[in-house]
Amino acid sequence: MRRVTALAAGLLLALTACGSSEPAATESDGSPVAAQPVSVTDARNKKIDLPKPAAKVVGLEWGVVENLITLGVMPVGVADVKGYTTWVTAAKLDASVKDVGTRGESSVDAIVALNPDLVITTTDESASTIAQLEKAAPVLVVRGADAKNAIPQMKKNLELVGASIGKAKEATEANAAFDQAVAEGKKKIADAGKAGEGFTMADGYKQGSTISIRMFTKGSLLGAVAGELGLKNNWTGEGDPDYGLAQTDVEGLTKLGDGSFLYIASTSDGGDVFGGDLAKNAIWKNLPFVKSGSVHRLPDGIWMFGGPKSTEQFIDATVQAVTS
Repeated sequence: MRRVTALAAGLLLALTACGSSEPAATESDGSPVAAQPVSVTDARNKKIDLPKPAAKVVGLEWGVVENLITLGVMPVGVADVKGYTTWVTAAKLDASVKDVGTRGESSVDAIVALNPDLVITTTDESASTIAQLEKAAPVLVVRGADAKNAIPQMKKNLELVGASIGKAKEATEANAAFDQAVAEGKKKIADAGKAGEGFTMADGYKQGSTISIRMFTKGSLLGAVAGELGLKNNWTGEGDPDYGLAQTDVEGLTKLGDGSFLYIASTSDGGDVFGGDLAKNAIWKNLPFVKSGSVHRLPDGIWMFGGPKSTEQFIDATVQAVTS
């Protein structure tokens, strides 16, 4: 705030356990095709050389994990399995996946015990943790997000993951499917006469008696996608340079005009401050979009910082909310 070709028939089951379902590739004479070395340059401008595409992979950020599963490789270890299962529904984990600690504070010992071919994390990970992990396995670091290039960064991260696991073609196809989803969503909004209408995207949380609201600016991934759908972001302030997020409170919402107010919450993790805590708040009740009934809670389990699959869920939910 995240595939490989089998070497021989005897290895196929082991690779399937890691998420690959492709049959072993063979030469014209029926012999197995030898896996080729992989070389990927990550967000640190560091070259990661692997003797073959990684099959046993640990993912330390949920967007990375989503991308692995999207491309057909089930990670052997994930940071905060429970949290991932709660917040990410676009790419589900197998029960066999091991929990390796929390995001930002993963257990190096737990990761080493899995003997991974590769660990994938983001630039949000501490340099000291990355250095520790590199003593046991290669580490691929992708940029968590880029508020100046939110959608291209999402696509680039998928491509880097795909290259490291031998799924470059699948990554290209997934990015193309995302582009198609954007085009179809934009058309539906235009056909409904909603192109150019205002929206606000937010989430919120409560600490003690204080409610904080996190605004998704035009630089956020979801803000950028909504813009591509033909909507206009009513929150005009800037966010942080990576995720494009800004902080406000209920009083800060008074600067917004009418339009669709979209938000994501989790019943099992943090609750719904907009539908619950603020329901009787006088300021909230008098906001234009509240009075007009334009507040839309999007379905639970849409990860706000994910890859193409989570973002396609957001597209479908947003089109439904705006055009209904």
